[in-house]
Amino acid sequence: MNYRRFGRTGWQVSEIGYGMWGMAGWTGSEDEQSLRGLQRAVDLGCNFFDTAWAYGEGHSEALLGQLVRANPGTRLYTATKVPPKNRTWPSRREFSLHEVFPPEYIEEYVHSSLENAGLDRFDLVQFHVWEDAWVDDDRWANTMDRLRREGLLEAVGISLNRWEPWNGIRTVRSDRVDAVQVIYNIFDQDPEDELFPACREHDVAVIARVPFDEGTLTGTLTRESTWPEGDWRNIYFVPENLIPSVERAEALQEVLPAGMTLPEMALRFILSNPDVSTTIPGMRKLHHVEENLAVSEKGPLPGALLHTLRGHRWDREPTAWSH
Repeated sequence: MNYRRFGRTGWQVSEIGYGMWGMAGWTGSEDEQSLRGLQRAVDLGCNFFDTAWAYGEGHSEALLGQLVRANPGTRLYTATKVPPKNRTWPSRREFSLHEVFPPEYIEEYVHSSLENAGLDRFDLVQFHVWEDAWVDDDRWANTMDRLRREGLLEAVGISLNRWEPWNGIRTVRSDRVDAVQVIYNIFDQDPEDELFPACREHDVAVIARVPFDEGTLTGTLTRESTWPEGDWRNIYFVPENLIPSVERAEALQEVLPAGMTLPEMALRFILSNPDVSTTIPGMRKLHHVEENLAVSEKGPLPGALLHTLRGHRWDREPTAWSH
């Protein structure tokens, strides 16, 4: 496993981290299987784990706490997220900070997440939705500064709405956050335009989420794919999204080098960008953990292939199903 500097924190984190949404928010999750996957990741050198209160209302946080206690001699970096008070993902332009993250609510949920995990502190606490206009209201930053002084967290981050990398640039430039979590993959290349340069300039860590475009870039989806009732993917992969997603994945198969899988190419595309501090694929099955983490040692993609993949950029606008 290769490690990268996590912005101004100076942490050395595994360039492939672990996204823990699938352990609570997707069908088929089983705690025993999840814990095996998490431990295998630690054994293979993964040390960055990203969860949220919203992932099972603290259930995923509890699993992370179990993992930390099971590995007392290993430095694991723990990251969670405060859910929006109005429970609306993504946020909207008309929402005020007071509606979504009032100071007393932020404090309540930091304590709640710590209780769920059974931890004294988190390394990183992120806001699970964000509006750049909120940077003008100092109350969120002052609250996080106080909680940091109290030793409940070390770093502060924001998680940007889907397909809105522009919606955090002012906040990055304010120097009030240490990390930004954003969707970045072969299709979603737009963070490179303005967000990544701002993060580079202000030494803000970048967490690249959704490396497989919610499954499209694993190459396993078909035009007929369905999921059990209640699974979030039924909302996201409506026909107007599923069909073009599958078509674009099929087009990538045509440029896939011999001996390379589509998931490998997807991860190596992200890791070819030095602005990325870590990427956090969701992993539940043991063989997915082993296959994904093994990509780290394979290094960046060849320049010619990267150039080709630039042509597969897919600029999308948020819509009713994209939350």
